[in-house]
This record gives sequence, C-alpha cells and structure tokens, in this order.
Amino acid sequence: MNQSFPKIEKLKSKKQIEQLFSEGKSISIYPLKLVYLKIKLKTEKPIQTGVTVSKRNFKSAVKRNRIKRLLRESYRLNKHLVFNTLEGEYAFMFLYLGREMPIYQELETNMIKVFQKLVKKEKNEKSN
Repeated sequence: MNQSFPKIEKLKSKKQIEQLFSEGKSISIYPLKLVYLKIKLKTEKPIQTGVTVSKRNFKSAVKRNRIKRLLRESYRLNKHLVFNTLEGEYAFMFLYLGREMPIYQELETNMIKVFQKLVKKEKNEKSN
C-alpha cells in the first residue's frame, strides 16, 4: 500500500468536523484520543483524517506543530492497519491529550493500539 498522506485524505470540511465531534465515537489510549464517525465522504478515499493539539497544553505554536507532524507521520506509516480492514467511509480526528512533548516511538505504539482497538470495536458492532 502507498504510504503517503495526500491532500485528498486530509479532513478539512468544517461541516464534517462539526458533525464528527457532535455525533462521533471515541477511543482513548493516553495520550492519544481518536474521534471517528462513519460518514459519507465526497472523495474516493475511504478515510479522511485530521490531527489537533490543544493550545491550552502547548502555548508555543512550534511545539504544537511538531506534535502534529509526529501524529501525521505515525498515522501515515500505520494507516494500512485500518485501510485494509475497515469497510465503509470514515472521518478520523486524532487529539493529543498529553502535557509534555511526546517521543515518536511512544506515539507510534499508541497509534497502533488505537487502530487495533478501533478495528476490534467495529468488527464487534458489525457482528451484532
């Protein structure tokens, strides 16, 4: 699978983001939180993703941007875990909840755990 994160896979629609936070479900594995929603997307890609870091926890834009880059990179390298297993179209939003600068390896292991939990949860809902 292509390990890129093109513009078409980025969640940018204000309406969809509002709908995601109002109707979406969430999975947390500290310091990551994934808010997701099965939604009809206007693109041919099955998943659109966004990342966010709280300004309250990180006043410096440099630090917030660094964390967002780390989140996008760990998503990019591990998105095959959900692209190959989930059916339907989803909107994802990753939130960083921690108060200290993360180490990439910890972020990546937590990202993998979040994806495994998501796949397990969606398979259980599908079988019910």
